[in-house]
This record gives sequence, C-alpha cells and structure tokens, in this order.
Amino acid sequence: MNLFLFLLAITVAFVIVRIGAVAFELTGLEWSLAKFQALSCFTGTGFTTKEAELITGNPQRRRIASVLIVLGHAGLVTLVATFANSLRPVSLAEKIQIPFLHLVFPAWLLPVMNLVVIICAGLLFYRLFTHAKFTSRVTEYLRTKIVKKKIISPVTFEELLVATGGYGVSQIEVCAESGIAGKSLAEADLRRDGINVLAIERGGRTMTDLSALTLLREQDKVICFGRLESIRRRFGCEGVA
Repeated sequence: MNLFLFLLAITVAFVIVRIGAVAFELTGLEWSLAKFQALSCFTGTGFTTKEAELITGNPQRRRIASVLIVLGHAGLVTLVATFANSLRPVSLAEKIQIPFLHLVFPAWLLPVMNLVVIICAGLLFYRLFTHAKFTSRVTEYLRTKIVKKKIISPVTFEELLVATGGYGVSQIEVCAESGIAGKSLAEADLRRDGINVLAIERGGRTMTDLSALTLLREQDKVICFGRLESIRRRFGCEGVA
C-alpha cells in the first residue's frame, strides 16, 4: 500500500508542477521559465533573486507560488514517509497473501524488492514524464481546463528578461483597448514613460528598422524595454497581468 502511495505521490507531484507551470505561463512568463519557476517553488530550490522579481512583483504569480510552496512541503513529507514505509518488510508481507511466498521471497528480501520496484517505476515515470508528445498533451489539457474554468485568464504580456528595479525586456501585444493602436511611435510617446521600443513583430515578420512614423497596429507584438509596470499600464494590461 505504501509503495502504491509513493508512486501516486510522484504522479500527483508531476501534475501539480505542470499545473503551476501552465498557470505561470498564462500570466505572461515564457514557457521554459514558467516550468523552472514552478519546479523551484514546489521543491524550494533554485529560486534566483533576479528571476524571483518576476514572481514577487506580480500579485497573481505570488498566489500561484504560495500554493506551490505549501503543496511542495506537504508533498515532500508524503514522499519521504511513503518511501520509508515501503522499504519495511511488513509493508508487503502483511498485505500479499500468496501461498509459499515466504519460501521464495524471505521477509528480509521484501525491502530490496520494494526498492527495485521503486527504481524501475521511477525510471518508467521519468521516461513517461519527459516524453515530448505525452507531456505536451497533458500540458494542453491542463491549459484548456484552467482557461475554461477561468481560474487564470491568459494575458498577452510576456516578460523576456528582467533586470533590477522592476525593469525588463518584454513582448506585449497591442490590443484595441490599449489606446495606442493606430498611432505612430511619436504619437504614442512611449518614451515619456521610459519605454523604448526595440522591435515589432507583425505577420510573422520582425521589424527592427523603426522610426517615429512607424505605426502601432492591433495585434502587433511589440518588444520593448522599460519598467514592467509602466509597460503594462501603457498597453492596457495592468489589470490582467
């Protein structure tokens, strides 16, 4: 029973981390960074100061991180307890009633058998959880459920790189409600808020040769540098990021 609970705990831990990664991605984090931060919160390791700014500076991400941290501590205790109990001879000896089992597998060998099963299952789970097609299907299923139930609303804001003091490089989509769609860079006057436009992605093409007359169109993806809070406000994303 303890062996089954240990394997179940591993599966649940994987699902929780994957849900956390999807949730972080929906708030605007790049996918590889979202996965790393979800795993960091759940395990309590690898949470670097500069990247922590992405989490601590956003209320929605702080809530996600808090849940992952709490579940991570509970999950670690469960894993350790079930792993230790699964190595006890009594864990299987009292549960499996097979005639002459004690003659084939003496009691002292049962912990070794459990350990072998755990190692084999661990390898199997690792291959399964790192299989691209399987993980992508699980991720897409979780993303669909989270969005459908409106647990987290997806945003059109992606933080690519964060420097100190809340500044960073971001990619943000121009929406109709932003108030800058249809305006030139000069008319939008983003520099007034310390926002520097580096490039614009439009129709699969990246434009880097920009001028004051370059128009900002709806659904353009603008790559810019500045204070992340100012970028959200000017592009109309302060309420959803």
